[in-house]
Amino acid sequence: MKKVFYLNTCDTCRKILAQFNLKDWELREIKKQPITKDELEEMFKHTKSYEALFSKKSTQIKLRELDIKSLGEKDFKELLLDHYTFLKRPVFLTDDKIFIGNDKENLGNLRAFFNN
Repeated sequence: MKKVFYLNTCDTCRKILAQFNLKDWELREIKKQPITKDELEEMFKHTKSYEALFSKKSTQIKLRELDIKSLGEKDFKELLLDHYTFLKRPVFLTDDKIFIGNDKENLGNLRAFFNN
């Protein structure tokens, strides 16, 4: 399995995806095709944390007046399944690896993965 979960309207996602040869990857635009419960569980197997998958920059946080500090793992899971903007993106998922988000360390690890 090789999947990339991204948002087409996100410039950062598009720039990151453009850096790699993704011809053997399933590309999932999460607004058009939201993540499923099974896919979220697969991501969780790698992270052992729903919070690690959660974007604390989502515009929905302010709209819903959420207090992030008061949320638990169950809350993060429900929110991730409820609205696509809660997923930190992009997410590159394979059978044994996951790369989440656009921070410098993650992108370095992702480049190393593609260069092997």
